[in-house]
Amino acid sequence: MEKRYSPFLITVLGIGIAFLYLPMLVLIGFSFNSSALASVWGGFSTQWYAELLHNQQILKAAALSLEVAALASTGALILGTLAAIALVRFTRFRGRLLLTGMVNAPLVMPEIITGITQLLLFVSMLQLVGWPSRGMTTIVLSHVAFCTAYVTITVQSRLATADRSLEEAAMDLGASPLQAFVDVTLPIISPALISSWLLSFTLSLDDLVISSFVSGPRSSTLPMVIYSKVKLGVSPDINALASLIICAVGICVLAAGYLVRRGERQRLADAQLAAR
Repeated sequence: MEKRYSPFLITVLGIGIAFLYLPMLVLIGFSFNSSALASVWGGFSTQWYAELLHNQQILKAAALSLEVAALASTGALILGTLAAIALVRFTRFRGRLLLTGMVNAPLVMPEIITGITQLLLFVSMLQLVGWPSRGMTTIVLSHVAFCTAYVTITVQSRLATADRSLEEAAMDLGASPLQAFVDVTLPIISPALISSWLLSFTLSLDDLVISSFVSGPRSSTLPMVIYSKVKLGVSPDINALASLIICAVGICVLAAGYLVRRGERQRLADAQLAAR
């Protein structure tokens, strides 16, 4: 039977794609504008990319943001995976309802409330025990706190659908529970782990509100620097920076999609092999 495509649906899809990606294409185009005015096209030029490479403030902020995002996403992945295992594998234990609420709370909590509460917590801890001072450490801890919820939800949904009989078969063959989980279950849920890490990395790299509350005077992240510059007007080097970020994110999304598809194909092949 021949498939028929609705012109209305195709039109709506085209409008949606244009609404999402046309502003990005315009921004990338203006990053090559030789004029310092965003509303005036002065010709093609790469001077703003050259100036961006010599802007120490942006480079330091970008390095800090990347370091914070890598540390926060890794910490959130570890804590979130452990929480997901506890919620899926241990159906009855004291505090399960509390853990579930703590996992879901950051998903619905406004970021400004999260930032204020974490700021008060760090200030109180600094007065009581002398740690932590506001800076990179407090930003990482704050990002781990709200990224863990996203990791837990993602890994939990994947772990709940994993075939546990494969893990039990490994234990019947002499593997310990930990070895069976690492060798069998962990590769099965690896697409969820990769997706969770990338999601946490993106959320941490993009965060502005929470970082503004818990950062110190010498620990400005990239979103904070960009926001401070944009308040004074659109800067051409910011257009160049945003274009580089868009390209980097696009490459990461394509790579992640490839890894996830390869993992799914491997999982299906392992399941078919085990069913024989």
